[in-house]
Amino acid sequence: MIIYTYDEAQQNFSRLLEQATREEVFVTNTQGLLFAIVPKSLKKLSHFAVKGIKTSATTADILEALRESKQANLTE
Repeated sequence: MIIYTYDEAQQNFSRLLEQATREEVFVTNTQGLLFAIVPKSLKKLSHFAVKGIKTSATTADILEALRESKQANLTE
């Protein structure tokens, strides 16, 4: 674990980021708060990778709504 002060982190930012890929790195500010520097993966997500929702609608309900919508669009 490495702890940098705010000023040290500014002066050594590229080294700090490199170290964060191998071990825990923290930065303290002038108020004494401690911040963790954590690498995150930038995986490319599919546009279809959305979080699901809970609903009481059944598959039949959804299919019926689609049929009604399609029918309404055909009569317009």
